Amino acid sequence: MNEDMETIDEFLARHGADVEDAIRKAAAAEILPRFRRLADHEVDQKSGPHDLVTDADRNAELFLTQALGDLLPGSVVVGEEAVHADPATYAAIRGDAPVWIVDPVDGTRQFVSGEDGFCTLVALARGGELLASWTYAPALDQLATAVRGRGAHLDGVRLLAGAPEAGQDLRVATSHPDYTTDEQKRALLGLRVPGVAPRPCGSAGLEYLAVARGASDAVAFSWEAAWDHAAGLLLVTEAGGAHLTRDGDPFRITGGNVLPFTAARDEATARRVAALLTDGA
Repeated sequence: MNEDMETIDEFLARHGADVEDAIRKAAAAEILPRFRRLADHEVDQKSGPHDLVTDADRNAELFLTQALGDLLPGSVVVGEEAVHADPATYAAIRGDAPVWIVDPVDGTRQFVSGEDGFCTLVALARGGELLASWTYAPALDQLATAVRGRGAHLDGVRLLAGAPEAGQDLRVATSHPDYTTDEQKRALLGLRVPGVAPRPCGSAGLEYLAVARGASDAVAFSWEAAWDHAAGLLLVTEAGGAHLTRDGDPFRITGGNVLPFTAARDEATARRVAALLTDGA
């Protein structure tokens, strides 16, 4: 495995810029031309009115699937839209091959509404271990990257999440009520205590970025889909943060987590939020 990891490190050293270029090109070709210009026929519902997909999602994922697979022969791509079409493809996250985990448009609801709070998420993992991630907000032209053991950066500047400001309420972005079960809502109610200021989240990827840059203190999410979390979890961790599920274990992208879970700008905050989620269950 160590030899394999060294090979991946060498790949990132040689081709990290190529991955960034592929993500930017996917956004330029398939996402930005449709931003605030979506026709009705380019927007569909998947499981319901709060679960939207657009031609930008589908086409950007196809673009990235081809480009990323070409960059790293032998790798596989697990993308949100491909898994929706064939759920069995999700199992590749638990396999031995390097896996690209892709959310072509994270924050589709914001994208459809013409808001700029959406992003493209890409993570590279192997055997359930996160190795590198890219979070690109094309409407804002911001790119955050993280490499295991080498830190997190936003537009080339090192990210350090730091600690919450003393005496201030913890700012926690939580799963949006539209996407939570009654049990999850009860768990999230544990955050409604003095000293904590919960609010519904927007794009998960941008919420993780806010934690990594110290603009927010934590997230508390109630779903497992790896394409929403993989990039952001590595970003937060490499910025000095931590993530914990309700039972005190780190979140696993391979699944089987006790939900909800939290990612926070430092370990003490992660433990505090995870304890509140347990108390609210």
